[in-house]
Amino acid sequence: LCHKIQNKLKYSIGFISVNPPQDFEIVDPGYLGYLYLQWRPPVSLDNFNKCTVEYELKYRNVDSENWRTIITKNLLYKDGFDLNKGVEAKIHALLPRQCTNGSEVQSSWSEATYWISSQGNLDTKIQDMDCVYYNWQYLLCSWKPGMGAHLDSNYSLYYWYESLDRALECIDYIQAKGKNIGCRFPYLESSDYKDFYICVNGSSESQLIRPSYFIFQLQNIVKPLPPDYLSLTMKNSEVNLKWSIPRGPIPAKCLIYEIEFTEDDTAWVTTTIENEIYITRTSNESLQLCFLVRSKMNIYCADDGIWSEWSDEQCWKGMG
Repeated sequence: LCHKIQNKLKYSIGFISVNPPQDFEIVDPGYLGYLYLQWRPPVSLDNFNKCTVEYELKYRNVDSENWRTIITKNLLYKDGFDLNKGVEAKIHALLPRQCTNGSEVQSSWSEATYWISSQGNLDTKIQDMDCVYYNWQYLLCSWKPGMGAHLDSNYSLYYWYESLDRALECIDYIQAKGKNIGCRFPYLESSDYKDFYICVNGSSESQLIRPSYFIFQLQNIVKPLPPDYLSLTMKNSEVNLKWSIPRGPIPAKCLIYEIEFTEDDTAWVTTTIENEIYITRTSNESLQLCFLVRSKMNIYCADDGIWSEWSDEQCWKGMG
């Protein structure tokens, strides 16, 4: 009898398992792509009430090759997704080694998916969406109607970012022939370095319109003003090119400049993070030296950016 009890005790210690999380689901709170992944603890955790259960969460857009992986003790996780595509996620529970005689125990996976209803033909979606954050001050987006959209179709734009309590509709549409083809946004407080979600959907009495979803980081679509107040001074063979920092809220440390320099019939382009550069003349017989400059957000403040327009040209002419 003692031998049987001992064997039974060894079996119960060696066979430790945990159930998967319950009620795993992907919830859309109406933030145009910012979704909640939520679940409840596994059933029958009484034997592990002194242990903190962890969860391994994996998720991706359906066509992505890579899963994002999160380890958490919480019952809710939030992130942004491209709602033009489906979302899939899976989660399992983990029991740490200190609760299981030194080996981590995992539950089976719980899975969930989320899809936006694909109403309307694909060619009714807007085309050529273009958003520019002018001088880190004014956001403007424009688009073209879908190739398959009927003449009575019109489009509406909605946007959301983390400082807003709900998605908002554009209040200042750009129009052509009575149709919305863009949006001028109001001042967007505390919107930088956050995901900025946009949905453009449409209405028509004769067909359904397919919505389009976009996610931007506004600092990556900034188009600065061009530099101005250019000066060109020359001392022997050394040429000093200087310009003022573009007006507006963009810090000087966030800008890079591209300079196009022309000496007679020869031209070349160079870049600098300063608002001044020295160049050596190729010939003391030069009859004309010209340069112009444009600016862009640099890698210290943005992952990407849009070049400004070129400045006015500044020239020096020698004695012919």
